[in-house]
Amino acid sequence: MSRDTFNGWVGKDLSAADGNLVFEEFEPKRWEETDVDIEITHTGMCGSDIHTLSGGWHAPEFPYVVGHEIVGRAVRVGSKVNHIKVGDRVGVGAQSDSCGECEFCLSGNETVCDKWVQTYDSRHLNGDRSQGGYADHARVPGRFVIDLTPYPNIPSELLAPMLCGGITMFSPLKRYGAGPGKKVGIIGLGGLGHFGVMFAKAMGADEVVVISRNKSKEADAKKLGADRIIATSEPGWEKTYGSTLDIIINTADSTTMPFSGYLRLLRPLGTIVQVGAPDGNMPAWSGFALFMKQRSIAGSIVGSRADIKEMLQLANDKEVKTWANFFPMTKVNDAIKAFNRSEARYRIVLINEKHVH
Repeated sequence: MSRDTFNGWVGKDLSAADGNLVFEEFEPKRWEETDVDIEITHTGMCGSDIHTLSGGWHAPEFPYVVGHEIVGRAVRVGSKVNHIKVGDRVGVGAQSDSCGECEFCLSGNETVCDKWVQTYDSRHLNGDRSQGGYADHARVPGRFVIDLTPYPNIPSELLAPMLCGGITMFSPLKRYGAGPGKKVGIIGLGGLGHFGVMFAKAMGADEVVVISRNKSKEADAKKLGADRIIATSEPGWEKTYGSTLDIIINTADSTTMPFSGYLRLLRPLGTIVQVGAPDGNMPAWSGFALFMKQRSIAGSIVGSRADIKEMLQLANDKEVKTWANFFPMTKVNDAIKAFNRSEARYRIVLINEKHVH
């Protein structure tokens, strides 16, 4: 196996989370004939990138190259990779490998494999560190490289954020039956929540409701397709709208969110799915709000490769379009600062101009 170097924007200490990445060489995983090298054209900026650089979820292991919403061209394809050829438009999301042999991998549920490999902040199966897409190139196990040629209606700059942000919402919406006959709630209208609104509408839900602290984003919510907005700052909101929603996807990552109130918005037998990950424990919640109506709490993380392809086909056919702000990758530190000021509205995408022809 060969070892070589790539160039990218490297986080070297906690200041990286404030916009202090350094452009320099880094080592990708050692080349294997199961790998694909990608010349990166676009990378989405995900909240996970900042949580990782700041050490919010766990003690950081610098240096990092973050970014797991990667789109580009395949420039080297291993001899054991059959579904990708050099020159193809390809993408990689938050997961880049799994064991491929356990009951979960064999049943298409590779996201819960004990040996799942994150596209960065992880270890490949050969022991090398995984590094992400704030870079000129990425090296990824070929099994998790998605061929994007079947989705010509989605421009790369709008597709990249779907590979984590989009699939994080699409997967639980699909799993818990969003569609005709269902009323869906989306907690938080941000980078994840705006995808939730669009995909729930595209899947045919009878009603899509945004739940937010206030109604400052009501106009955006309705442009995205929401039917109404519930403001949790209004007195009595949980009683006024109690037992009205079948499925709720919660993107909020606050340790003080009113989780018991969210539960009370569910109809009997309804499910709330947690996808937001706080820098700490979830808030306490009332058991009575849960079991008196036989409501359920579930968790979800990204989605399988099959889910990603299904999501992209829906976005391609229904013209679902990411709301995005664009920055040259050379201005990545400015992009991080804009993200930290909550200016994404609703995803930031880095464009590697040297590779965009």
